[in-house]
Amino acid sequence: MKNIFIRDIEKCKICKEYLPLKPKPVFQFKKGAKILIIGQAPGRVTHNSGVPWDDKSGERLREWLGVTDEEFYNPSLFALVPMAFCYPGTGKSGDLPPRPECAETWMGPIRTYLSNIKLEIYIGKYSCDFHFEKYKNLTALIKNQAKSKDDRIVLPHPSPRNNIWLAKNSWFAKTTLSELQKRVRKELKK
Repeated sequence: MKNIFIRDIEKCKICKEYLPLKPKPVFQFKKGAKILIIGQAPGRVTHNSGVPWDDKSGERLREWLGVTDEEFYNPSLFALVPMAFCYPGTGKSGDLPPRPECAETWMGPIRTYLSNIKLEIYIGKYSCDFHFEKYKNLTALIKNQAKSKDDRIVLPHPSPRNNIWLAKNSWFAKTTLSELQKRVRKELKK
């Protein structure tokens, strides 16, 4: 039997008038999850499948984390929570930003519900805009959080659209990813 809270999210339609497709919240979590991944919003492929991170970005993310599909899709291990649960549509240079109503409504209650989180991973600009006060530059935030010993890590979006950023910032693959994988492995062993 599903938790009432999760059923409420599955039925959410707060931004339906702004969406290009029927609302279809895509997320994954259980109360005891250890690692929280906060992304942006599902893309069209993920919307169609209904499985979080079920696209090329998700393949790269799992590679970055150093985890198997089985580990990643285990809701007792990973909470996969986007800033907006539904596909926002496409703009001139890719998917539109996540609708703000979703995070404003659900992020606080979800964070309270997920009381066992040991490691938080923020992916992309929109999750950082919501969770980090007045940072100036996403690249600098990624670098600073990689050096930090707190329980928060910031990653660029793993989309193939970010290949230019990854090429310009080779330090990310050389230093940040190995530290990320160590921290993920440590939490999964507990």
